[in-house]
Amino acid sequence: MSDDVRALLRRTAELAADFLESLDDRPVFPRASAEELREALGGPLPDEPTAPEEVVEGLVAAADQGIVAMPSGRYFGFVIGGSLPAALAADWLTSAWDQNAGLYVGGPSASVVEEVAREWVCDLLGLPGDASLGLVTGSQMGSVTALAAARFRVLERAGWDVGRDGLSGAPRVRVLVGAQRHVTIDRALRLLGLGAPAVVHADEQGRLDAEALQKALTEGDGPTIVCAQAGEVNTGAFDPFDEIADAVADHGAWLHVDGAFGLWAAASPSLRHLVRGAGRADSWITDTHKWLNVPYDSALVLCADPEAHRAAMTISASYLIQDDTVRDQVDWVPEFSRRARGFAVYAALRSLGRSGLAELVERTCACARRFADGIVELDGVELVNEVVLNQVLFRFENDARTDEVLRAVQEAGDVWMSGTTWNGRRAIRVSVSNWQTNDDEIDLALESFRTASQSPAHAPAR
Repeated sequence: MSDDVRALLRRTAELAADFLESLDDRPVFPRASAEELREALGGPLPDEPTAPEEVVEGLVAAADQGIVAMPSGRYFGFVIGGSLPAALAADWLTSAWDQNAGLYVGGPSASVVEEVAREWVCDLLGLPGDASLGLVTGSQMGSVTALAAARFRVLERAGWDVGRDGLSGAPRVRVLVGAQRHVTIDRALRLLGLGAPAVVHADEQGRLDAEALQKALTEGDGPTIVCAQAGEVNTGAFDPFDEIADAVADHGAWLHVDGAFGLWAAASPSLRHLVRGAGRADSWITDTHKWLNVPYDSALVLCADPEAHRAAMTISASYLIQDDTVRDQVDWVPEFSRRARGFAVYAALRSLGRSGLAELVERTCACARRFADGIVELDGVELVNEVVLNQVLFRFENDARTDEVLRAVQEAGDVWMSGTTWNGRRAIRVSVSNWQTNDDEIDLALESFRTASQSPAHAPAR
């Protein structure tokens, strides 16, 4: 490696460290407008080459004013974690190694590290030890992959080979979902040609109603997929998996669990009761760039039916070098060529260990409860959800004040979280999933809301 490249990488590491060191002081959300960012980053493409260090220095200077302090412990939006130091470092190495994690021959270590991660994850999450694993970009592609395996299997049971014959003329596949399922399920079904799902009643916390599901299953027949949820994105609620699994087993349906963040509750001795029965499902997805705090983009899809999983995904060609004695990652995900996401997942799991992961999950959930206990002390605040996990959902006495106070907190810049709509009314959603969040950040968030709600501009009407 030339001295110039070493100097460039050293300088890049310094700039990255400068950013991480700024997280405690910078506004969580940037104040630059889109137009200001276009002006800083844009302009005509240069005719001549630019020195790499000049490119990096210029990129940092221009982009910094539009960078969200997302890795900060003060960021409470959208169930987004930061990056554990070991995972961040492994991600840098992943880019430097530049392995093509599609085939074993594209990077043997990239293949084997996924095998190791599969064993660790199945053990931590209480899933079948022989479940298959794929590493994808996020829960969206995770559900596409899992539901493709489901589509293959339920149609095969009905006497139809979807891989050979497609969907034209196939028996219709029923898909049953809860009313508060995540929108990525719907898009996955569209991408797979399965159309809109049948919606089953959910309770006030967003939990799928098992009795309503049983009734819906009885009223129809044919190939069926049921989608359950571990961690509703607003309330954090968990579906009753044992009851759902019983109903699904009675009707020979496939059960898929969307556990984008909630599935990690299984890693905590005090919280794993929330996912009781989830291990009886046929497939699962979970993001590692959420609670595991791995850099974007990274998620896992697991399947208790490896044959269906592989049948839905695998591909071969005469020019490829494939060997059944080793793991070719292309057998388990929709992507042909991709970065070796397994290294960062491996590094995160190894750095935390079993106890560290449990502590991370339990601490962030304790922080959520601390916030919930404090926010209800403010005038006009109603706690909307049962705080069972890391999500807190609350609102003020009317939609206008809810939005006004949230806007004031966001503009102050000390913390950031998002608004949402729940049961037809505006609400504020606080998600605690960053490895750096502790009581200090929660106290800062409470003080920010206290200040915003008590200012004259946002005081309740008398």
